[in-house]
Amino acid sequence: MHNLKLEIEYDGSRYYGWQEQNTKNSSYRSARTIQCVLEKVLKKVLQEDIKLIVAGRTDSGVHALSQVANFKSSTKIPLQKLRWALNCLLPEDIKVTGIRRVGPDFNSRFSAKSKVYRYTILNRNYSSALLAQRVYFFHHPLDLRLMRREAKILSGRHNFKAFQATEERFRNPVKTVKSIKISKEKDFLHIDIEADSFVYNMVRNIAGTLLEIGRGRFTKGSMLRILKSGNRRLAGPTLPAKGLCLVKVKY
Repeated sequence: MHNLKLEIEYDGSRYYGWQEQNTKNSSYRSARTIQCVLEKVLKKVLQEDIKLIVAGRTDSGVHALSQVANFKSSTKIPLQKLRWALNCLLPEDIKVTGIRRVGPDFNSRFSAKSKVYRYTILNRNYSSALLAQRVYFFHHPLDLRLMRREAKILSGRHNFKAFQATEERFRNPVKTVKSIKISKEKDFLHIDIEADSFVYNMVRNIAGTLLEIGRGRFTKGSMLRILKSGNRRLAGPTLPAKGLCLVKVKY
């Protein structure tokens, strides 16, 4: 029995996230998750019942440049041929970019040391038709220097309750942010955050807070006050899922 690791790229625009949650027996919604589509194709190619273990579940509309999942299989198909076969059957917005054998104890979720997420903002005075489901459009001018200065406060181990979705308030909000970087590329603003793990909506809430700082609605020193308060209502809005992408899982 082999333990196989998949690296997966997907556009989450048409899907209800990686795995369906809190639904009322809707077979249609279940069929439109990344996991269900992948497992269906794996079962067809391998003629085995496959259950994927994923590094991190992404929400409805969230994308992935390099999601990681693993599964057990007794297949003897060469891995390059297996990847080719999977990609032939997968829809064009889900693709397997890599596949390899790993040790029997490898677990995509529990073996991960950190994850890197990117939130992308189109910052100009008109939106984009082609990128409407890939970026968040924001037309207000931004003070990038202030945003970068305030973002540094989040590095290290902190209680991120102020950036945690209210429905997740009973989960441990203490996380370690290893790095946070704000970069500008023409009209695109990228907010990259690497952490050991994330509370629900953490990146989208931090990004929303940084935009409020950048446009001048939140003053200098706001990030530290919000972080220490643990009060979600003091932070900025939760930005739409479409601007979020899982960039990398580190092991």
